[in-house]
Amino acid sequence: MELVNGIYQIGGIPVLDICKEFGTPVYVYDASIIERQYNKLMNAFPNKNMKISYACKALTNINILKFIKNLGAKIDTVSIQEVQLSLKAGFEVQNIMYTPNCVNIDEIIRAVDLGVQINIDNISILEQFGHLYGNTYPVCIRINPHIMAGGNKKISTGHIDSKFGISIYQLRHLERVVASNNIKINGLHMHTGSDILDAEVFLRGAEILFEAARSFKELEFMDFGSGFKVKYSPEDNTTDIEELGEKLGTRFNEFCKEYGRDLTIMFEPGKYLVSESGWLFVRTNVIKQTTSTVFAGVDSGQNHLIRPMMYDAYHHITNVSNPNGIQRIYTVVGYICETDTFGWDRKLNEVREGDILVLHNAGAYGYSMSSNYNSRYKPAEVLIHNGKAKLIRRRETMEDLLATQVEVEL
Repeated sequence: MELVNGIYQIGGIPVLDICKEFGTPVYVYDASIIERQYNKLMNAFPNKNMKISYACKALTNINILKFIKNLGAKIDTVSIQEVQLSLKAGFEVQNIMYTPNCVNIDEIIRAVDLGVQINIDNISILEQFGHLYGNTYPVCIRINPHIMAGGNKKISTGHIDSKFGISIYQLRHLERVVASNNIKINGLHMHTGSDILDAEVFLRGAEILFEAARSFKELEFMDFGSGFKVKYSPEDNTTDIEELGEKLGTRFNEFCKEYGRDLTIMFEPGKYLVSESGWLFVRTNVIKQTTSTVFAGVDSGQNHLIRPMMYDAYHHITNVSNPNGIQRIYTVVGYICETDTFGWDRKLNEVREGDILVLHNAGAYGYSMSSNYNSRYKPAEVLIHNGKAKLIRRRETMEDLLATQVEVEL
């Protein structure tokens, strides 16, 4: 989003025109930013066998999935429903990674029946998988490297108390399970968390994965997860992708020579691809001044963007209706019936009732974590592509809220 001659625009389209056409609240995504992020990551690594597997839990609108597929990406899924969405979006089975957590073996069997790449993160399920398939269906293993990393403990997934992955300290047990069931291991995977700034974190994890790889002689790929830091506040730093690409990419090529075979290096960015591409536009319902605070109450809330309340996440806020107004301090709150705050004590251009505000970096885990709390409707989604604004999800209605309810005689 850029300010051109006093008017905020996305892809050359005035944002107030978008809000007028599609209403608020509304999620808006810029396809060109997704493509920019994809190309930046692909170009950072000096590896001939480099693949990006989009972690679609970040944003699963089928139009976004199709767009990312057309860029050349694979896809990372964490549920059988995401697998089915990926197939519907046109991904081929060999380009779908299924990485569930704490699911029943029956769901994994369903994924096998669909023919996708399976990624298993616990020994119990691996043993059951081995009893069923032996070496007839290759599988990837998710390793927990016991590295604490990430911007919030709720999104750190590679530490000793995490539910994710098979502990690196269980490697000998893992080897016995694989050998006794004659399981074919074709990949190793790790993911330590989100919002990781330090390239050294990835390098430490990589060395752990390289050491584990020496126990498995039929590997085809290694997946280093993601967690690249994106810019939420103006003061934020971001992961230096070029530095990471040079260091990890070079070390990976060295390891392939040690291993005796060229392997595919994979990453599974979600937030990195789509976060900066998305904005949540909301309308100011009321300006309410108390004895200590001036609130700007808007027509959205934690039901549409829960990250500020769940993770204490910062999302930059801009008044797009009054870009030249005098700056004042506001706490921007939602219309949900509990403490429901998007931003505390924010310096914004003067906000008036009716003004459109925008929350930046809302492309990842915004709509995908939204709900119908307070029986509110989920918002519309719009994609900006080639200079046009396209509705890719309509706003919900009362019929949608009632669609799965069954009324009975009482």
